[in-house]
Amino acid sequence: MADKKMMKVKLVRSMHGRKKGHKECVLGLGLRRMHQVVEVEDTPSTRGMVNKVCYMVQVVEEA
Repeated sequence: MADKKMMKVKLVRSMHGRKKGHKECVLGLGLRRMHQVVEVEDTPSTRGMVNKVCYMVQVVEEA
């Protein structure tokens, strides 16, 4: 089985004062602090989470 496609996501804007659903998406991606970079699996569900909060996160690298 081929290894899973991954992408690195970075939190570039604060979660303070954001909508509840947007905060939940950021936490669901595993981001807790500003400028933190996490590696998540590149699936349609994680893509949707990134798209929903695209103004707060940045895709650093796709592998």
